[in-house]
Formats: sequence, C-alpha cells, structure tokens
Amino acid sequence: MINVLIVDDQELVRMGLRTIIEANDDMRVVGDAADGVDALAAVERLQPDVVLMDIRMPRMDGVEATRLMPGTRVIILTTVDGDESVVEALRAGASGFLVKDAPAEELIQAVRVVARGDALLSPSLTRRLLARVIAGASRLRRKPPSEVYDLTDREHDLLLLLAQGKSNDEIAASLHVTEAAAKSQVSNLLGKLGLRDRVQAVVLAYESGLVTPRAD
Repeated sequence: MINVLIVDDQELVRMGLRTIIEANDDMRVVGDAADGVDALAAVERLQPDVVLMDIRMPRMDGVEATRLMPGTRVIILTTVDGDESVVEALRAGASGFLVKDAPAEELIQAVRVVARGDALLSPSLTRRLLARVIAGASRLRRKPPSEVYDLTDREHDLLLLLAQGKSNDEIAASLHVTEAAAKSQVSNLLGKLGLRDRVQAVVLAYESGLVTPRAD
C-alpha cells in the first residue's frame, strides 16, 4: 500500500486529489495539509511514502518545504506549464513534478513511479517541461561544477542519456552493457558529480548548457 500525503492550500484541490488517489486499491491518502508548515508536521507524524506538494502556498511554499524534508519522496504540483520555481524544487530534492491539469492516470502512474524510488523523468513530463523552463529563465543558467570537466567520454554520454530521461534498461541498451552495470555506472556518476539523484542530473545537464532545450 502506498501512503500519500496531499499538500495544497485549496480544499477543493485536496478533495479532488484524494478522490483520484483513493480510487486505486494500491494506495491511500493518510493525510493532507494546507501549507508547507503543516506539511512538515504531517510528514513527521504520518511518514508518507509520497507527498503531492503544491508549489505555491502561504506561510511556506512547496520549494522550501521540500528542502526541509530530505529523504521524503515529493512530487511537485504546479498550475503553470513552465513555472521556473519547479527547477528550484527539483534542486531542493523533489523526485519530479506534474502540472495540475494532467490526466488522472498520469498522476497515479507518477505516484507509483516515485513510490518505488525512481525519479519521475518521463520524456512527456519532466524532461520537456524542464527544458522549456530553463530555456525561458536564462538567469538560472550557471557554470557547470568543475567535476563535469573531469568526466570521461563514457560518463559524459551517460549524463546525456540521463538528461533524455532514459531508464536503466534503455541506458544499458545504448551503452551495450547489462542493466546491473548501467545502474552501477549511474550511481558512480551521481557520486562523482555530488548529485543526489537522476533529477538533479537532468537539472545540471540543462542549466549548464550540456543539453540544448528542444522546441517541443
């Protein structure tokens, strides 16, 4: 059973998300909160598997709340297709994000993906929107960390594959290695770059200019 905490300042949104979540036999809503302050207390008390976190709320927004709950699997929810705050939320530790008008089945799939410990990097979701966000927010563009220049050609190719939202089996096929070897190489790359997870690798690749945002 996947335990979900819903955090949004609008009661109707919380009710709608609860209805969608609880229509599935493998997940349940263990609680909700109207802002980041209450969300921190709820996470401490309820220990949810996944938090659905609105990005803009009174008292404490979703970015700061995510930053203050390290280790918690957070899916950021935004109403704006291209909200640059999403990038800050991903840096803060969010596992991915969705726009609020995403289809219900997309939300459910996102919860399942994040609950099993994977980053939400579907090309139709995070990668494409992240590309548009960073393309339209040049002030977020920053120089890559020095470790990027120490990457081998193989590691550089691996970083680009991560930026494309490739899964371990897709990376394995591209690099002609086993899936276990691909998983190990991803882990080693993240460690070398001082990154927490795949989402941070995507942010790094886009905002440092290693990957050029697409127009789609």
